[in-house]
Amino acid sequence: MHEVKTEIANEVTETFQYMTFKLGDELFAINVAQVREVLEVLQITKVPTAPAYMRGLVNVRGQAIPVVDLRRRFGLPSVPDTVHTRVCVMELTLDGETAIIGGLADSVHEVIELDKDSINPPPRIAMRWRSEFILGMGKRGDEFIIILDVNAVFSSDELIAVSDAAQTVEHVGALAA
Repeated sequence: MHEVKTEIANEVTETFQYMTFKLGDELFAINVAQVREVLEVLQITKVPTAPAYMRGLVNVRGQAIPVVDLRRRFGLPSVPDTVHTRVCVMELTLDGETAIIGGLADSVHEVIELDKDSINPPPRIAMRWRSEFILGMGKRGDEFIIILDVNAVFSSDELIAVSDAAQTVEHVGALAA
């Protein structure tokens, strides 16, 4: 009697989870591991001398979080906030430093899973968005999803300017208290 070994190749399909949100008609996604929480639009305090795309600061459990209008950051026209507008509080890593920043989105949709095979590199031409901001193009059914590299969306200098503005407002607030 001969023993026959049958090996079944166990292919591990790598999947990634993304939180999806809309800016205008475009569907974007960011790695869910970088999302701390999603908030309704709170009182946003304006910051003088901040970059044009920075809406201001929000107080999240006693911490001043800078909020960036993602529409303006990507060169889209500003629109009034709606009941669907949300602040995505994200944790970014730049130059080895962790930074917490809020991104204002027109609406937040869901957390999805995309496997590696359903994500393609961003097209090099005819792209409306800056390719260095995009990790890839996901496809789910007939829908394309622009997967952002949120660390690349903000340069170190910009985050330093935003963080400095946030710290100045926190310091002034602490002195006034």
